[in-house]
Amino acid sequence: MIILKSPHEIECIRKASKLTADTLSLLVEKAKPGITTLELDTIAEEYIRSHGGIPSCKGYYGFPATICASVNEEVVHGIPSAKRKLKNGDILSIDLVSSIDGYHGDSAVTVPIGHVKPDVMKLLKVTEESLFKGIEQVKVGNRIGAIGHAVQTYCEKHGYGVVRDFVGHGLGREMHEDPQIPNYGSPEQGPIMKPGMVLCIEPMITLGTHRVRVLGDDWTAVTTDGKPAAHFEHTVVVTENGPEILTMREEPRLIK
Repeated sequence: MIILKSPHEIECIRKASKLTADTLSLLVEKAKPGITTLELDTIAEEYIRSHGGIPSCKGYYGFPATICASVNEEVVHGIPSAKRKLKNGDILSIDLVSSIDGYHGDSAVTVPIGHVKPDVMKLLKVTEESLFKGIEQVKVGNRIGAIGHAVQTYCEKHGYGVVRDFVGHGLGREMHEDPQIPNYGSPEQGPIMKPGMVLCIEPMITLGTHRVRVLGDDWTAVTTDGKPAAHFEHTVVVTENGPEILTMREEPRLIK
């Protein structure tokens, strides 16, 4: 069931989304060669808690950390580790959810670490651009499928794989609510968008195959061909005037 949010609820989600965006901006700044993903996780948790929030992912179905930290061929749900030191040429996807007063805000970015190969930088650029292509389809009367169709056609035009196994979602008092938002499909598919829907749109795009598998930790999803993957996400509310991005950072685009 899709829950339409009241203006008060949207304000609550806006507060949590700003905290999520501010935390991500801090992590982007700190993500440099030599730091571990566990150190970034600690920075995130301390920042969220010191600003009156709760790290939503920690303990969610047993997930042990504040952030999902996915490196290179890891697509999503990577577990931060003291043994995972970032090095020049890596890419790091950070997926983060924080909550304030029982409402969540969800966002993700993929950060280049040091000097990254041009083909990988292009993957990051196109993936981030595809997020905004999807957001452009957030209009009252459009179907949810229009979002995924925009993402898929843009990314496949560049020869990239569009992950099928993980999708975007609604958000509010629960971190994952209806509707599901695939990154592929037809504009004629899915529920019709209405004012008050809050949507998490999150393209997960690969340099090779779209197929993924989950590692033995039961969390980390990797590409089956070992090629890099990128992940960008925003929390967006449907309004009569189009989309409003609640998790927009001060620097709207990470990849220039």
